Amino acid sequence: MLLSEIDKNFAVDVSIDKTGLQFYSVDEAPFKVYGVQREKDYYTRVPIDIAETVSVQVLANSRKTAGGRVRFVTDSARIAIIAKFWEIPENSPHMTFASKAAVDIYEGNCFMQTFMPPAQLKNGAFESVRTFAPGEKVITLNMPPYGALGELYVGIEEGATLKEAPDYTYEQPVVYYGSSITQGGCASRPGMTYPAMLSRWLDCNYVNLGFSGGARGEKNIVDYMARLDMRVFVCDYDHNAYDPQNLLETHEPIYRAVREHHPHVPIIFLSRPSVVPLGEREERLAIIKATYDKAVAEGDKNVYFFDSSKFFPVEGQEHTVDNCHLTDLGFYLMAKGLEPTLRKLLET
Repeated sequence: MLLSEIDKNFAVDVSIDKTGLQFYSVDEAPFKVYGVQREKDYYTRVPIDIAETVSVQVLANSRKTAGGRVRFVTDSARIAIIAKFWEIPENSPHMTFASKAAVDIYEGNCFMQTFMPPAQLKNGAFESVRTFAPGEKVITLNMPPYGALGELYVGIEEGATLKEAPDYTYEQPVVYYGSSITQGGCASRPGMTYPAMLSRWLDCNYVNLGFSGGARGEKNIVDYMARLDMRVFVCDYDHNAYDPQNLLETHEPIYRAVREHHPHVPIIFLSRPSVVPLGEREERLAIIKATYDKAVAEGDKNVYFFDSSKFFPVEGQEHTVDNCHLTDLGFYLMAKGLEPTLRKLLET
């Protein structure tokens, strides 16, 4: 017997009543799309002509919509979506299917619902709807960190207002570069990654350049991201460097590249978020700290270093799924650890 037959609360509607709803592509005004850009038939986080020169992992993951958001204002009592994927998400043991195909909806900073896909996406698409209290509201949709969205449509009631959302308090983005953890593995749903949490808490825009298994400090991706507009840069790729030698050869050059284009932008260095000293953790930690120490010795007063193991005041690896990838608890603790420093840097 299916779980949805035993407990109706686990049932997912595969179609909705569209009567009285008008649908719009989020690629059109007044919707504001953050963190991703339209290219061909899908959204991407890095232009394809750059991603394809870096690695297979970066090319594949650049089409996953980690950090993608849609913002708008409406007084509609019903808000619906139609999500279409150009690549049907696969099931995997580590992650929920929601992290690959769901869309979270927030009213202001308040989580309202996960637009949940069915377990099997027929034709790579699904639809969902949510009822709201009357009145105007600022809406944010969080795209799935491990899904490849091709199209996203929003439905609101005919005659309802639809307006552009206000800017973030800090519209100039925080840019995160890192591993699967940065991308969002293994958050239970899109809004639970640590960059997404920090964005809500601090009302700041961000760009998620987490590339699962593929953040290795390659020159082409470094050159690209170093030229991005940014308010803060967070360097969090320790987990993906092949080995300590690869980390040694790439870590300081990333700092130099960002500093060349952004002489005064705050730069935060993070080590891998592991409590138990597994394998090369201490050696890698020393390499990251050495970049920081050298920058400080040279007079750079806008660099910051975190031993990410200090974010987790819990015994063992309880904050992980598999002694590596974070649970929602892990992401929350990581965000809480970074929040005071990031808040201070944004307010400066």
